[in-house]
Amino acid sequence: MNAPVNLRADPQLLNEAFRAIKAEKNLRNRDAAAALGVTEGEVIASGVGSNQGFGAIRLKGDYAAMIARLETLGDVMALTRNESVVHERVGTYRNASHEGHVGLVVGEDIDLRIFYSHWKHGFAVTEDTPRGPQRSLQIYDAAGAAVHKVFLKPQSSLEEYTRLVDDWTAAEQSAGISVIPAAVKTTPRPDAEIDVDGLQLAWAGMKDTHEFFGLLKKFSVARTQALRLVGDDFAYRVGHGATLAMLESAAAAALPIMCFVGNPGIIQIHTGPVVNIKVMGDWVNVLDPAFNLHLRADRIAQSWVVQKPTTEGTVTSLELFDGEGETIAMFFGKRKPGVPELPAWRDLVAALPRL
Repeated sequence: MNAPVNLRADPQLLNEAFRAIKAEKNLRNRDAAAALGVTEGEVIASGVGSNQGFGAIRLKGDYAAMIARLETLGDVMALTRNESVVHERVGTYRNASHEGHVGLVVGEDIDLRIFYSHWKHGFAVTEDTPRGPQRSLQIYDAAGAAVHKVFLKPQSSLEEYTRLVDDWTAAEQSAGISVIPAAVKTTPRPDAEIDVDGLQLAWAGMKDTHEFFGLLKKFSVARTQALRLVGDDFAYRVGHGATLAMLESAAAAALPIMCFVGNPGIIQIHTGPVVNIKVMGDWVNVLDPAFNLHLRADRIAQSWVVQKPTTEGTVTSLELFDGEGETIAMFFGKRKPGVPELPAWRDLVAALPRL
């Protein structure tokens, strides 16, 4: 569905329609934008200069410096999502660094891998809610898709947040943004063109999990295609119920796990236990005080157990993909570089039924 030209071209009309449909149908911002046929970034940008229950301030660039400044806010909620899953983690942004367009935040609670080249539009957003004003920093890519959001919590420093927003307020505060179509996904090469023997040999010779991305590039192979071709010794499929079974088993055993969720602009990681696992319709949820996960189980097209050799032994993951082969989420046992993975995690994953 395409937005009527007058809505997309007129931020004021778009903002009015956005607020009206939210009030009428009690929709989340992303769903309200979809109902209007525009992106979430466009409806957020339509609120620049507005103070009618929903307003936004356009932020200037230098996002790496802004992320480093977030530590002054204390505990906040970091949110990263893709089309199939939402990952929310409460904590403080610590140990921020960057080199060029690649950044890191490495704290006990907030753990991020950031790709700043995808951070195109930033806003400080204030939205009236029944519990009072909700304040957040929100980043969108060139296509208007959400990359990362930072929400204030009751314990966050409102004073430091106000200072940060003042310092990052852009000179240009006109409403609206122009978006470009999302990149067209490339079609994987035919299996017959892949050097499968070379792929298997290189996989067996990995010494670090970070070598995996270079391996895919070297053999010009799509991720799920590589899992299919490398053989059962390194990757095999499990049923779509594997995620729920894994989460429930980890919760029952108090086994700490790692949960990676990302999009082209960021990867967000939770490390620790999961406790409160709830299924609500199509959604599998983790509802813990510091970590929430909301996963659309109906969007899982493939679930794989993947084993990568390293100098510390095999690293085992449960990896989920949608119908287009895009990564939804990845789960590992809690581990640090130089430390072998937990045997209990390996046993838990081995018990998941194969397809």
